[in-house]
Amino acid sequence: LLDDSTLYDRMNNTSCPRVSFDFTTTFLPPVFILVFIIGLVANGLGLKSLLQNWKKLGIVNVFVLNLGLADILYLLTLPFLVVYYFKGSTWIFGDAFCKITRFCFNLNLYGSIGFLTCISVYRYLAIVHPMRVKGRITVSHSVAISVMVWLLVGVQSLPDMFYTKTFGDKPGKCYDTTSKIYVENYLKYSFGWTLIGFCIPFLIMLGCYGHVIVVLCSKNTTDKVLKQKCLKLLFILILLFSVCYIPFHLLKNLNLWSRVLTKHKICHEWSDRVYIAHQISRGLVCLNSALNPLVYLHGNNDILAQLRQLVQQARQAVMHLSITSNQVPLV
Repeated sequence: LLDDSTLYDRMNNTSCPRVSFDFTTTFLPPVFILVFIIGLVANGLGLKSLLQNWKKLGIVNVFVLNLGLADILYLLTLPFLVVYYFKGSTWIFGDAFCKITRFCFNLNLYGSIGFLTCISVYRYLAIVHPMRVKGRITVSHSVAISVMVWLLVGVQSLPDMFYTKTFGDKPGKCYDTTSKIYVENYLKYSFGWTLIGFCIPFLIMLGCYGHVIVVLCSKNTTDKVLKQKCLKLLFILILLFSVCYIPFHLLKNLNLWSRVLTKHKICHEWSDRVYIAHQISRGLVCLNSALNPLVYLHGNNDILAQLRQLVQQARQAVMHLSITSNQVPLV
């Protein structure tokens, strides 16, 4: 058996594999730029359509409106993050704004999950228990529930603001979690956050749509259009969770655990791969701001027509530029 001093010396002499931090600065900026452009266009069209039909605003559309607002809130912070990573992960906007930026990300992420859960529950009630809820749920109820979602997500995200974001072992950083000093406490907080903010809403959605699909498939008299819309929405939610939410939460906690082990000189060869996979999941989770509009695009013909028109105009502009460039005489 080794005594404590020998074990301590061996742990200190342990050479942990170098984590490739450079990957983040090359991978995330292009993803953020792409999400910023697509997200602003898609959410802008969606919110414009909802506001133009405000008098016809349905119960579920209140949640869709809040979903779009959560996306816009996060998208407006992306240019600052692009500058941050282009400068080699050097934050120049101050500690307070770093925390605000990370707070907006959390509001968007867990607000989106919360409003998607509300949409799922309302769809479930409307299809499985239509007579029980008819006339009992109003737009005012939806507004009140939306305010509660914002408050709950805000309270849930608030402790993150008290963790170090810009100081610690790497000056100039704007951590999406926290510095090495507080990583153990942050891992515990992250586990609880994942359980309450992600796992419970995910199970509620699975239960709602699982029951909805059973009801729709067992009743031959069910409207085929309604069945198609529900199946499309289910597919979109599966896409969102499979691509954006599940990988991010799994890899975020695994990366934090890896950092805790490294802090205690317990080294693993997979630490570098976990870090890179976590950075990829960060890029994927921000895609939710560009993919969330699919929730209302799938059932809104006006928005789809506007998108097709924009695509057609962009194609015509590209063709016009190519023709013009071909006609320019060579000197």
